[in-house]
Amino acid sequence: MLSIGIDIGGTKVLGALVDTSGTVALEKRIPSPAQDPDQMVEVVASLITELADAAGQELEAVGVAAAGFIDATGSTVLYAPNLKWRNEPLRERLEQRTKLAVVIENDANAAGWAEFRFGAGQGTKDMAMLTLGTGVGGAIISDGQLRRGGFGIAGELGHIRVVRDGRPCGCGRKGCVEQYASGTALLNAAKALVASNDPAAAMLAQLSPSAGQLTGQHIAQALLAGDSGARALIEDLGQYLGEAMGSITAALDPEVYVIGGGLSEAGELVLDPIRRSFEAEVPANGFRPVAKVVGATFSNQAGVIGAADLARQSLR
Repeated sequence: MLSIGIDIGGTKVLGALVDTSGTVALEKRIPSPAQDPDQMVEVVASLITELADAAGQELEAVGVAAAGFIDATGSTVLYAPNLKWRNEPLRERLEQRTKLAVVIENDANAAGWAEFRFGAGQGTKDMAMLTLGTGVGGAIISDGQLRRGGFGIAGELGHIRVVRDGRPCGCGRKGCVEQYASGTALLNAAKALVASNDPAAAMLAQLSPSAGQLTGQHIAQALLAGDSGARALIEDLGQYLGEAMGSITAALDPEVYVIGGGLSEAGELVLDPIRRSFEAEVPANGFRPVAKVVGATFSNQAGVIGAADLARQSLR
């Protein structure tokens, strides 16, 4: 049997048919009309219909993952800042358009579930995932269950505060770890370093004509080349994230942290400073077991795999 997984992002909408083992059988991506909420519904509905036609009688369930706060019933997107949705009855609109039952889930929850079921979290019962991309997403698996909280919006681990009166965050608070340990934060820090004309920015400046044109690929190149400036930026990122993970551990005590998102593709160059910082921040350090910190198994497909499997689980 096959389930449809849809992952709605700010730049693309990814859709896939996923089998019961978490394998993607068919995949399609289309540009995301992120600035037009109504057009987004139409695009997603059309993609679901196309994948449903391809699945035929094998279709079992439809899951849609979106970056935002999803209510406890899994029907309404309460708040999606990058998609301009506010109290959007997404499930109802998609079901009306496609004539299929649809399950709505937070995108980081979907990615975390994919890792728990089929990836780096397999074999555990308590896991936390942190996705390092445009922001910092989070997912909590406790005693084998995805924890959504009383109102459906638990797991927003990127909004743990690490700096009092720190940088303003899109959530309305200041000093959230998302503002210091996301891909966006890393790029902003690299641009500031290049603009400062600090000697530590020499390689980054050489790779980019100007600070404003610096990209994540430039940072990755510098990291792989062993550049001290880029490594220092990653150390800072790891320090902030490790501090947040120490607080998460005090509350949740996971067996493993899975680090995903675009930054995780740098492997140990990113994981090692995160791991060292986290181990230094563990409460009662030296007197308790310490969670493993590992990279995600899945990259861009985590959201669709998790959304498809959660939909299958929900309908069962």
